[in-house]
Amino acid sequence: MTTTEQAPLPARAAVRDLARCAATTAVLLARHRIRLPREHVGLHLQFADGTSARVYRETVVDRPPPQEPCVLVVEFRLRGVHGWGHAAFRAESLLNTPLFVGFPGYVSKLWLAHDQRGMYRGLYEWDGSARAEAYARALSWVLALVCQRSSIHHRVLPRLRRDDLLHDPAVLDGGSQNGAGQWWRPVAAA
Repeated sequence: MTTTEQAPLPARAAVRDLARCAATTAVLLARHRIRLPREHVGLHLQFADGTSARVYRETVVDRPPPQEPCVLVVEFRLRGVHGWGHAAFRAESLLNTPLFVGFPGYVSKLWLAHDQRGMYRGLYEWDGSARAEAYARALSWVLALVCQRSSIHHRVLPRLRRDDLLHDPAVLDGGSQNGAGQWWRPVAAA
């Protein structure tokens, strides 16, 4: 049910895509189509690898419902961020919004605080698996600037809506699988 992770885009292509995204984000902001709802903030997600994290922000674009819904899960570990640095990152991370909301197919993102291993996750809903993969490949290039490269991973879960996954994590094939390789699989939300 998941798509295989592809290599990051070459720098030139990633910069081009990120520039387009930033321009689209400016239009979305001018039209007041970006919202920060509080509905999921504070939600605690548990993952099949034994870790858990709290949602600290949600970002939504007002748009028609996705025709080809999918979930994108991204994880990474920031270089040199410990202790109070995590709170500083969560506060400044709002400034990263122009790096994703303007990508074609973006629907929403749940921002998760670091887990017990210091890993951050983003849980996105996207319209189109290929679009989600294209975004993740561009994002990998940016994350490599500030993260431990070996910690940057993503999974695309096709034909799935984010809220369906949150309400019933068993909607994933093989829902009983657990282990380190299952960092992307939510098993409970409370």
